[in-house]
Amino acid sequence: MSDLFTSGQLAIVLPALTLALIGWLVPKLLAMVFPEGVRPLFLLAFCATLIMLCVGMLFFLALYLWQGISLATLTEAGTASVIFHFLRLGAISALLWAPIMILSIAGLPKHWVKKTW
Repeated sequence: MSDLFTSGQLAIVLPALTLALIGWLVPKLLAMVFPEGVRPLFLLAFCATLIMLCVGMLFFLALYLWQGISLATLTEAGTASVIFHFLRLGAISALLWAPIMILSIAGLPKHWVKKTW
């Protein structure tokens, strides 16, 4: 089962689809909490971006751990170095989830009942 994420074409496609799906889902879930309006929509977009950055970081950390790399091995270079490495990977993963997230956020105003765009 661990080879599912580490070998072949699924090693790229499955994680990419997972991140894209989460990028679509996060704004939809945040829209249940945030009020309607333009300013809350921008705040929602900012919060969704931060959440997705953290999700990307955790996703890559999970992939590292899944492949058998221990936390002790990861932190040998220092905690700040590890955090920066996974922050960079999370930012790079924005190439996968950001376009989907933007489309998801852009579709939210059509469901507004109280406010208009």
